[in-house]
Amino acid sequence: MNTYLIKAATIVNEGQKVVADVLIKDGLIAKIGQNLSAPDAQEINAEGQYLLPGMIDDQVHFREPGLTHKADIFTESMAAVAGGITSFMEMPNTVPNTLTQDLLADKYEIASQTSLANYSFYMGASNDNIEEVLKTDPKNVCGIKVFMGSSTGNMLVDNEKTLENIFSKAPILVATHCEDEATIRENLAKFKAQYGDDLTIDMHPLIRSTEACYKSSSLAVELAKTYQTRLHILHISTAKEIALFDNITPLKDKKITAEACVHHLWFNDKDYASKGNFIKWNPAVKTEDDQKGVLKGVLEDYIDVIATDHAPHTLAEKQQPYAQAPSGGPLVQHALPALLEMHLQGKISLEKIVEKTAHNLAICFDIEKRGFIREGYWADLVLVDLKDSWTVTKLNNFYKCGWSPFDGDTFQASITHTFVSGNLAYQNGKFTTDQIGKRLTFAR
Repeated sequence: MNTYLIKAATIVNEGQKVVADVLIKDGLIAKIGQNLSAPDAQEINAEGQYLLPGMIDDQVHFREPGLTHKADIFTESMAAVAGGITSFMEMPNTVPNTLTQDLLADKYEIASQTSLANYSFYMGASNDNIEEVLKTDPKNVCGIKVFMGSSTGNMLVDNEKTLENIFSKAPILVATHCEDEATIRENLAKFKAQYGDDLTIDMHPLIRSTEACYKSSSLAVELAKTYQTRLHILHISTAKEIALFDNITPLKDKKITAEACVHHLWFNDKDYASKGNFIKWNPAVKTEDDQKGVLKGVLEDYIDVIATDHAPHTLAEKQQPYAQAPSGGPLVQHALPALLEMHLQGKISLEKIVEKTAHNLAICFDIEKRGFIREGYWADLVLVDLKDSWTVTKLNNFYKCGWSPFDGDTFQASITHTFVSGNLAYQNGKFTTDQIGKRLTFAR
């Protein structure tokens, strides 16, 4: 592997900003210090730029296998690297659903050939695969995913006994999508009775309501407390849910953690008028008060990590009428730029962004030698220029689906370089595709 010397970067790491040099050798951070020299290194002048640990995204849907007309591991990992995401954890609702150890192994094999970013894949839980779930190896699989709300195929887990089985026996972190399906169906029936087929996108957060989220999240928390499960609740979208969590320190002592997603921090229900189905997600983007409440939860450490829930669909699919248009959208290329924009707006510090997108992921998931800028750790690094503005267009995104919910938005900060396990995978719009990311491992 190449040797690199990053000179005079402002390093943002572990609550501090320090101007220093970083030497990368054999994939690792070999040295951090002042006035470093390395005659054999490729030197990068980073004066005036910020060096962050690469973002670790604990929730993506890269659609492979089975849905590769929307996305695949190569294209979406490329977009992720362009967006400063150096590691991802991918969800099991592909086709077929990842409900056996053999199918899980198949996804790892694909990634080992094509992923530009480091990778891990969740084992999926259903109402009838507990034996397969219990075979999951905690040392090389990120977690078990439970859809306590609608999903594709056989992945809606709504059987009370099954949930008790999973929560009581899981050998590993359990990550949940929490929306109460019965509440959603009841709400949908009421809207259909009143409006027939003329449902519109502004009804989405009323159908997939605050009550549906809170009822399911509170059940997950109750089960986790009963069985001492290591629970991680994904994409919190309501202010009400924040009360379910603690902000105890240190983070490693938390048994129940939570995630916020960029779209719930950036958008609110007023944006449906201009964005329409392009911001249709499950859970739904809700009110401005919810948006502010989720950000407050992040800043006050009730919510532990920030992720994307990257879930691309084709333009044609999203342009269908509301009821037919699928939920989800592409985000990995634009999540970190959006967070940097929020920083420049005075809403969140760089130190907090790094904590919620890198440090805390490494702690929550016990990821080995990643998530921090430390000597001896893998060189997963991102160089950021906070004064290099650009506008999101269909011509400069790398998603296979070809669109972004941020189309037309201008960000003041850009990502100039991304290192993945010491490989300079992305530099000023160009990629190095001859080196593949590494499988994440976990100290459990």
